[in-house]
Amino acid sequence: MRILISNDDGYLAPGINALAEALASIAEIIVVAPDSNRSGASNSLSLDRPLTVTRAANGFYFVNGTPTDCVHIALTGMGDALPDLVVSGINNGQNMGDDTLYSGTVAAATEAYLFGIPAIAFSQVHHGWEHLDSAARVARDVVLRKFDMLPSPFLLNVNIPNLPYEALGPLTPTRLGRRHQAEPVIRSQDPRGREIFWIGAPGACRDAGEGTDFHATSTGLVSVTPLQIDLTHQSQLALLKQGLA
Repeated sequence: MRILISNDDGYLAPGINALAEALASIAEIIVVAPDSNRSGASNSLSLDRPLTVTRAANGFYFVNGTPTDCVHIALTGMGDALPDLVVSGINNGQNMGDDTLYSGTVAAATEAYLFGIPAIAFSQVHHGWEHLDSAARVARDVVLRKFDMLPSPFLLNVNIPNLPYEALGPLTPTRLGRRHQAEPVIRSQDPRGREIFWIGAPGACRDAGEGTDFHATSTGLVSVTPLQIDLTHQSQLALLKQGLA
């Protein structure tokens, strides 16, 4: 099996290094990741400038672009053999509920999915890398599952509580929860007195009931959410057809 690994925290992040180490024993791996932290980049592509690919001393490749750039370049510009699977992460913090729309971690996996390649995004629920070894072990377990019951390609979003491996609950199928709207921006000034704005913190959970990713991880379970790309609002499409007839 050949696996492409990427992330949004950058090629030096502990999460991607732990993930690569965990998967190297079960697959041929190639790592192509951003040169720096690109959290919140979502599915953006860099169209206003050329990109460079550099090989680091540890064999990883890093790109001066977004997570989506990295996967796009790896799949279309770096060799002939496509990977059997693309994995992204392990992210420093959760990617659940509405946050998946902003996540560079999920976006890297999504780009592979759009190319017809199965993909999995991995995140730890809390920041700080506590019990990262456990999360990497879970990621290895998930990859070994192969998910033959799912049509290919599939796109999975996995969130892992920061717990010792033995304390983690089983892999649990979930749906995305929902949040309230984000906190207001934080207004400040730079050293020259110009007004600046910091994006505020995520909002509180609005839907964290049983069956959601928020609920599963809060009880120590590993959340596995299948994602899709179709944004069409099907019920409103039917109403629109009636209204425009």
